Formats: sequence, C-alpha cells, structure tokens
Amino acid sequence: MRDNLGLIEKSSDIEKLALSVSDNGGVYFVPAFSGLYAPYWKDNARGVIAGLTRYVNKGHIARAVLEATAFQVREIVDAMQQDSGIVLDNLRVDGGMVVNQVLMQFQADILAGL
Repeated sequence: MRDNLGLIEKSSDIEKLALSVSDNGGVYFVPAFSGLYAPYWKDNARGVIAGLTRYVNKGHIARAVLEATAFQVREIVDAMQQDSGIVLDNLRVDGGMVVNQVLMQFQADILAGL
C-alpha cells in the first residue's frame, strides 16, 4: 500500500483510507508477496487483489488489506488450536498495527466465533 503501490504516504494513513468506505466493496486481498507461509507453506504463491470493479476505489483496497491481515491471524489461531487441542480464550496484540482501530475491531469480530 505504501512502498510499492504508493496509495498511502505513511502506515497510519491506511486507517483513514479504510474508513472512507463502509465495507471492502467485494475486494479481497491475498498478501503473498514472497509466498504464503504459516499455516500453508506455499513459497511459490503470489499475492492477489480480486473483486475489482468500476465501483472500487483505494478505500476498498485499504479495507481489504486490513481484513487480509486479520484473516491471516485467524488462520494462525485456528491452526494453533487444531495442532495443540487447546482453545484460546484471548489474543494479546502488540506492534504498530494495534493502534489501527479498524483492524483491531475487525480482528475481534472474526475471532469472536472461536
């Protein structure tokens, strides 16, 4: 979003951009820039942006990027639970992305059904 596509100037800009739309507009993003790792381990996978229409704008893409991040975390949590047989009650988060309220709320929403 920032370095290669130039859609934002700084990482924190993605939240404002994602908030400019009400949903992802049918856009889905698979972040596999150098392969798709845990839990799939496909080093030859490539990134994809799907669902582009005339209606889609960079806000939809930004929201899809944030959602993809949360979906990756959900996939790891699912794999951890399956492999360990332990149901996780909560997820503690850290790092720069935790200040993004759109991401954190979406993450909480998709983990709520665990």
